[in-house]
Formats: sequence, C-alpha cells, structure tokens
Amino acid sequence: MEAPIGDTEDLVRCSSARRSPRTTLAGRGRVWILRVAGRTAAGSRLRAAREQQLELTPPLGCTSPRPLSPAAGVPGEAEQPAPDLLEVEVGSTALLQCGLSHAPTNLSHVDWFSVHKGKSTLIFRVRQGQGQSEPGEYQHRLSLQGKGPTLALTQVTPHDERVFLCQGKRPRSQEHRIQLRVYKAPEEPTIQANAVGIPVNSEEPEEVATCVGRNGYPIPQVIWYKNGRQLKEEKNRVHIQSSQIVESSGLYTLQSVLKAQLVKEDKDAQFYCELSYRLPSGNHMKESREVTVHVFYPAEKVWLEVEPVGTLKEGDHVEIRCLADGNPPPHFSISKQNPSTREMEEQTTNDNGVLVLEPARKEHSGIYECQGLDLEAMVSLSSDPQELLVNYVSDVRVSPATPESQEGSSLTLTCEAESNQALEFQWLREKTGQELGRGPMLQLHDLTREAGGGYRCVASVPSVPGLNRTRLVNVAVFGSPWMAWKERKVQVEENAVFNLSCEASGHPRPTISWNVNGTASEQDRGPQSVLSSLNVLVTPELLETGVKCTASNALGKNTTVIFLERVRLTTLTPDSKTTGPSTSTVSPHPRANSTSTERKLPESESQGVAIVAVIVCILVLAVLGAVLYFFYKKGKLPCGRSGKQEITLPPSRKSEFVVEVKSDKLPEEMGLLQGGSGDKRAPGDQGEKYIDLRH
Repeated sequence: MEAPIGDTEDLVRCSSARRSPRTTLAGRGRVWILRVAGRTAAGSRLRAAREQQLELTPPLGCTSPRPLSPAAGVPGEAEQPAPDLLEVEVGSTALLQCGLSHAPTNLSHVDWFSVHKGKSTLIFRVRQGQGQSEPGEYQHRLSLQGKGPTLALTQVTPHDERVFLCQGKRPRSQEHRIQLRVYKAPEEPTIQANAVGIPVNSEEPEEVATCVGRNGYPIPQVIWYKNGRQLKEEKNRVHIQSSQIVESSGLYTLQSVLKAQLVKEDKDAQFYCELSYRLPSGNHMKESREVTVHVFYPAEKVWLEVEPVGTLKEGDHVEIRCLADGNPPPHFSISKQNPSTREMEEQTTNDNGVLVLEPARKEHSGIYECQGLDLEAMVSLSSDPQELLVNYVSDVRVSPATPESQEGSSLTLTCEAESNQALEFQWLREKTGQELGRGPMLQLHDLTREAGGGYRCVASVPSVPGLNRTRLVNVAVFGSPWMAWKERKVQVEENAVFNLSCEASGHPRPTISWNVNGTASEQDRGPQSVLSSLNVLVTPELLETGVKCTASNALGKNTTVIFLERVRLTTLTPDSKTTGPSTSTVSPHPRANSTSTERKLPESESQGVAIVAVIVCILVLAVLGAVLYFFYKKGKLPCGRSGKQEITLPPSRKSEFVVEVKSDKLPEEMGLLQGGSGDKRAPGDQGEKYIDLRH
C-alpha cells in the first residue's frame, strides 16, 4: 500500500531527527520497516532508508507514530522474537509445543510450518481441535497430542533440525517459533596404528595413527593423547588432520589423522583418541583403545645374554644370544676366544642368531663376544667380552678297578674324580641303595660271600646343586660255588616234559652241569652268578633216581639233588592249566652256603592230593557200611562173636574169596556196622570183621 503524502512528510520529518541500525535484541525500542513506493516528498532520503530496519526516536514535540503492521494494511513485517530451543536425540519423539495464548479460540485454528533455508512449508493443520497432516516428508510422522497445543514428531532424524512455526489466525494472527536441535552419540571410536613404522630421523611429521568415529551428530570433536597427555598442533612436530563424511542418514563419520615426529623414547608410547560430543543430557566423551607404533632408531650398544642365568653345569641347555638397543636390531655374530691362539673365532648359530650349547660341556667354558652390524648406517658395534663357566665333574674312577679278595679278609676301595670345584664323595650299596660311608675311601672288613657285588661311588659338587657323577665297581669274594639247597623235592607228572632250574654263584664264576640228558641253557644273573635251565622228560627211572645239578669252578664244586615225586591226583582250576613243561627252580638263598642241609617246603599240590584221598576213603566206607547194613536187615548177614560172617555162595565158588574189613573208626562211629537191635561187640573184639564168602 502507499502512504498519503502528508503522512509521509510528517514521518520523514520526525524520523530525520536520529537514525541508527537496529540491534539484534528483540523488543529494544520501536522498530519499523519503511517501504516507499511511487512518488514521495522525501526523495533520495527515503530511497536510502528503503528496505532498512531503523530505530526511530521522535524529536521533542514529535509524537511517536503507531507501529505499522501487516494486519493494519501497512507494508512491512514486524520482527519476531528468538525461537524456543528444543533438543532431542535421533530416533526419539519431539514434542513441539505451540506457545500461543491458551484461549480455546486460539487453538481451534492453527497451522504448522517447517522453515528450512528461508522457505516455509505448511505441514499440519488444526481445525476445531482436529489435526490433519499435509502431504510431504512429515505426512506420516506428525500427530496431535490430545486437543492441546502440542504436536508430536516421531522418529526424529538429523534432517529434522530446523525451525517449526505454529500460527494462529483467530481472533488475531499470532506466531510461535521452535528451533529443533538433533543429537546422536557416535559409535565407539576405532584406531589404527601405522603398521610400517616411523624412523626417528624423518624430516617431516609421519602418520602415527588414524581415528574414526562413525554415525554421530553433530560432528564430534577429536582430541589426541600420548601417554595420557593431550597433543596439540605444533609446527613441524605435531599435525592433526580431520575430515568428515555425511552419510545418507544425515549422520557424520569423522576421520582424524595424527602426524608427528617421534623420538627413540616414543618406542613404548601409548597413543589414543577421544571423541567429545554433546547430548541433551550434557557433554560426553568416548575413548579408543591404546596403540603403540614401531619406531626405528639406530643401535648404540650391543651386549651378550646367557640363559639360564646363574651357575651352569655340565648337561645344562645353554643359550647365548646378542641384544642391542636399536630397532630393527643389527645383524649379529658370536665369537669365542681360542684358548691356544687367543684369537676370536666365529661360532655357528641357529636361524635366530642364537648359539645353543646342548648339552653344555666343560669345553664350552671360555670368553665370548658379540658383533653387531647396522646395515642402515653401516656401523659395526662390539659387546664387552663375557666369560662363560661350565662347572663339571669328570673321570670318576675307583681303584682297584676289579677288586677281589678272600673270605674273612679286608678290602679298601678308593674313589677319585676331576672337577673345577671342591668335591664330596659318597659310597652306596648297589643292591640296596644303602649309604655305606662318606669320603674318598671305603673300608670293607671280614669279607663274606654276602659282601660280594656292586658298590657305587658318587662324586658331587655341593656348591652346584645337581652336579654329580658316579662309578660302579663289583667286589668279588673268592670261593667255591655257592648253592642254596643240597636237596629239593618237586612234584611232577610222569611222561610229561618238566623244566628244572638251578642257580649258583661264586668267584671265579661257576659253570653248571646236569647228570641227565635234556635241553639245557644258561644265563648270567650277575658278575658271579649263573642260572641253568633244563627241559627233561619225566620217566619212571627219573622218578626213582632224581636229577642232580653240579656247579664248579677252580676252587671247588657243589651239588644240588632234585627228587621228583609223581602227582597221582590233582585238582586243577581253569587258571592253572598249562600247555608247556612244568617248572622247578633251585636258586641260592642269600645266607645259604655249601654246608646247608635239606629244607622241606610245604607243597600245595600234596595237600590237595591228601584232601582228595581222605574224601574218597570216607565215601567208600560209607557205601560199604550201607551194603552191610542192608544184608543184615535182610537176615542174610549172621554175625558171630568172632566177628566173622559168611555169605552163601554156589558150591562151585566156595572157599574162593575171603574179605577182611578192618576199621580204625572209634566205637561211636561203628553204628553203621551194628544191627538194628543194637548188638554190642565183645570186649575182646578189636573191630575186625570177616565176611566168609564160601557159604
């Protein structure tokens, strides 16, 4: 609309008193926007004020004009107050509350707009308390909360960050603006360290690590740390380069690259990144894991390392390796000093450059040295010489080497050994493990046959645990062969192959012979003992004569006689069945000698036979008694005073048989032989009964 000429001149005259640009604070003074169209009296002054916002202060005597409003039909637009701020997270529901007066007439007719990039778009209408969405991006996400002034926006996305405007038309036009702020926490940051490595002599900062934070909104802030201390931009030392990518969802993916110049001390440094972001609940942060970076630096020192640490002894597994303080380590070689020429001679190492001594020997003792060659800088470094000492015990010997002595005499054993440490000696009996004494000498007095056998000398180093060597020597006591038994009885089966064994000992070592033919074999049972075995067929002649084994040496002989007893009855269990020849062994007893007498051992087989025989006899007597009792009851068995009875036989058979029955039963056991009337025997009756078979 155009303003009247007179009014325009008055306005120009009053407004010419003072002009100043309006401030950004809403509601400070009165603000008008002057729009002049067509002819004007002000001319150029009005054109200068065109489309500008002016704060007009009327001069003295000039009344303040009434603000023009679009509703009054005056061109121009009144300034709006700052919008309300509403903060929500992505995926949640935003409640847009219209701030108009709560009079029912104000809420009955409301329009909602979205303002984006200066463009207002109608998105929702409220008529008489009923809401309706307009077609578009918000068509299915808006709903009216009851009949009040609140509009619900579901499934908020980063694209929804804008101004929403509610406008009431009745009774007069009113507006309320809401600024929607959207937030989304980024995912846990991931960090990737430089896998190649960084040299310390680099002229420019090298890439140390890359940090990535995905799906955050708005863009989070990245902070880098080294060993817990924040890193900041530093010229030619530290540089942080960040970039971001906008995903289709509107979320941001942030990538930050840390570049720095590192020094040798950074070889163990821990680097990590931190994402700092804001949510409606406040400020938050997330940290990545810590990483280290390979730092390359030249070696300054080389040295030797020996494992195991401490005192070494023969037999140990020893490893010698070179170490350096450079990365990567230089090329190593290990040398040992020749004791004769004093020259260093290179040793052969494995693929890892380690010199392995297994097992360690006394010859490995000496002076070792390590050489390192840095191929990058072409510099050679040498370690300090280091002496290696392998403790040992060797050449343990006992004198005399083959000790011999007569019974009743004495014998002295002496033990010697070589070592680089002080030695202790101990004597043990080989057969029993019993300790006999300590010291390099062992005295044996009043030797007996039992004193013969093995003696062990143990040479050890007390200062080196586990270091010892031993020597075994066998003491021989002169004597004729020594056998355990003079006689022995064994149970055999006739016409079966039976294995007989005989053992003897003595010095000189005896030999064993048999007096019967058979398959014989011998085997050593020690330096002075021998065992002979004979497989023989048991014949009636052998049962009568027995078998004899004879042991002999240069000092005499000794004999053992084995008597064979035939087994008549035997009871065999399933486990006792054998398919080979039976075996009987005659071996020396520890305290037996050539004058030992016969010893009878209990035989389980003979006991079984005796039990079976007794049972058979009892059964026979019981059957016979039953027969006699039967004849007696029939009256065919007359019993006289003499105890003789006759049984009638045919004439041709008379006087041919007379059966005499003798019983060793006690009187109370003879009931079976008495008549049913209880007849008693005469006092002179000795329990003998005769059955005369002639009648």
